[in-house]
Amino acid sequence: MGHINLPASKRVNTTRQWRMLDLVIASFFGLVFLFFVLVFTPLGDSLAASGRQTLLRSGSDPRQRHRLVAAIELGQQMSVEACPADMADHMPCEDPRLNSQLSREMNYYRERHCPPPEDTPLCLVPPPSGYRIPVQWPESLHKIWHDNMPHDKIAERKGHQGWMKLEGPHFIFPGGGTMFPDGAEQYIEKLAQYIPISGGTLRTALDMGCGVASFGGYLLSKNILTMSFAPRDSHKSQIQFALERGVPALVAMLGTRRLPFPSFGFDLVHCSRCLIPFTAYNGTYFIEVDRLLRPGGYVVISGPPVQWPKQDKEWSDLQAVARALCYELIAVDGNTVIWKKPTGDLCLPNQNEFGLELCDDSDDPSYAWYFKLKKCVAKPPLVKGEYAIGMIPKWPERLTATPPRSTLLKNGADVYEADTKRWVRRVAYYKHSLNIKLGTPAIRNVMDMNALFGGFAAALKSDPVWVMNVVPARKPSTLDVVFDRGLIGVYHDWCEPFSTYPRTYDLIHVASIESLTKDPASGKRRCNLVDLMVEIDRILRPEGTVVVRDTPEVIDKVARIARAVQWRPTIYDKEPESHGRDKILVATKTFWKL
Repeated sequence: MGHINLPASKRVNTTRQWRMLDLVIASFFGLVFLFFVLVFTPLGDSLAASGRQTLLRSGSDPRQRHRLVAAIELGQQMSVEACPADMADHMPCEDPRLNSQLSREMNYYRERHCPPPEDTPLCLVPPPSGYRIPVQWPESLHKIWHDNMPHDKIAERKGHQGWMKLEGPHFIFPGGGTMFPDGAEQYIEKLAQYIPISGGTLRTALDMGCGVASFGGYLLSKNILTMSFAPRDSHKSQIQFALERGVPALVAMLGTRRLPFPSFGFDLVHCSRCLIPFTAYNGTYFIEVDRLLRPGGYVVISGPPVQWPKQDKEWSDLQAVARALCYELIAVDGNTVIWKKPTGDLCLPNQNEFGLELCDDSDDPSYAWYFKLKKCVAKPPLVKGEYAIGMIPKWPERLTATPPRSTLLKNGADVYEADTKRWVRRVAYYKHSLNIKLGTPAIRNVMDMNALFGGFAAALKSDPVWVMNVVPARKPSTLDVVFDRGLIGVYHDWCEPFSTYPRTYDLIHVASIESLTKDPASGKRRCNLVDLMVEIDRILRPEGTVVVRDTPEVIDKVARIARAVQWRPTIYDKEPESHGRDKILVATKTFWKL
């Protein structure tokens, strides 16, 4: 049989034509298949919803964001997408890319500065690659997983001072600090020579510029509960390390505003090389310490300028401002100074080089949410009963005794006692009937978003937990009562993100969640539940628990949003002894990765 020999060029052209035809046919059938998948399967609905959401989330028009929020609140089958991987440590109000453009005066640029909601990405912050469920307490005080926060800067720069070091898959915390490289335990024992560390006299402490919070961590064995704070700075993630260790901590900066704590709440204020210029601006920062310190409480400053080379003037000024406030000098031990605040009548006005004067009667010393620092000294409240050190009951009796400052509220003592009993019943029900892991090593860091008197936290007294009691800034100011009973907390407005890193808390509890989005006076909505629950998701650890109490209508809405943020919600009836219409939602945050 004969063969036709085509020229080589024609054979190549024919081959190309057939290859092109194959590609066209394959593409046609691929498009037909994709059409059937998109139109006739649930995957198509999911992809369409995801596409619509991406368009809405990425758009710059606030109306698009509003439509997405409204759709989720109505229960449409839409879910909030994951943020990009580079947002694993995202803190909306402490974003150095934005805040670095602000004024350096009094460290204003390192304070909270929140973008408007329409400029905040509506997405779920992902964990870093390699993240795993955190090491449990108390082992976490001494070691954590490196990959949960793979930031080596502190270990490289401060390892020789005993802050932390990298060993295999873990960061190890020997317990040291810049002013106590031999360990916090030895340093605390030295302080105990001068102040009553043990025995329950001191309960609440503030550690300013805390590093990785070893001081606060080791005070826990003395039953002293320390609020450690530091800004988000060049060390990167020191507060995140503290929280991963299971030690109470908050991102904050002593700059132009009062710190978000009540007046006269801390029994001990500590600074170890915190480098706060206490005497600058006519002693403004030391005045803020005085506002926070309980009468009879102690101030400990270690490091500059205490007997520090070339800082004679600063050291002299620091002693002068303490004398102007009639603080008693307890000891100067090397580079550490200890003062005690007077418990009696204020010694101001007096002749002092700083011109210190008492604030007038219009000043509320416990108002501390976005409130500028004052150059006047806070007056103590007039209360029935004493709240000074030595007068207030020792720990643990302090937890259940009626706090003196509760009497400042209408029917405060009665309301306080009823609230305490109510939460004992509720927490017992949570543990025994709702399968919540309270009391187990799985839960260490706890937040109560609407704390009132701290009754929820008080009912957990036998559990290996600490509780961040949040009193909403627009609600009655009860945070001083929380501190009087030996607990800690902070003021916050839940229409803004919280000042902490992602993946901070094991359990977040909130009663009356919808009230956090409304103005207490007018009842008008100020923000929405979707943004609030996305923020809760940001600060909750993977496999963490959320407990919400509210009316059935609100709980149904919360359940719809919970599914949109990839939680697994279950709704329960309230405990039989309680009155009202409350339902309880318990949700678990799923452990997902990019």
